[in-house]
Amino acid sequence: MTTVQNIAPVSELKAQAKRLREKLRGTGVQLSHSESLELVATQHGVRDWNTLHAMAGNRMLLRVGDRVRGTYLGQPFRGEVRALSTMGDGSHRRVTLHFDQPVDVVTFDSFSSYRQRVSGEIGWDGRSTRKTSDGQPQLVVMPE
Repeated sequence: MTTVQNIAPVSELKAQAKRLREKLRGTGVQLSHSESLELVATQHGVRDWNTLHAMAGNRMLLRVGDRVRGTYLGQPFRGEVRALSTMGDGSHRRVTLHFDQPVDVVTFDSFSSYRQRVSGEIGWDGRSTRKTSDGQPQLVVMPE
């Protein structure tokens, strides 16, 4: 059975269903969109599309070159995804970001430390599991 960690985002699952329907149409098999969604669910080892949809949730789809915004160590940023890879069991991704403007990651008034390119681990929700001392995610990434 498929685990939640390695299920694609809903948008990709729908694209899979569309490709499947088009491919089968070429062989003379006519399917409705809902029938192709049910077949995709079966391919993932679950009983129906609703179950697969619930397992996938609204997982964020990011690609290299995408524009993003968010926070890094509590500081807001806008930037671009420069690298992206799936880690281990697929539940997290390693992302490298290039900020449009460097962000100061030090909260003291007496000195600064600017970062413009950072890497971190994020879940499919765009939030890192690592936290700052005040309990906030170190990195939060959202599509622009």
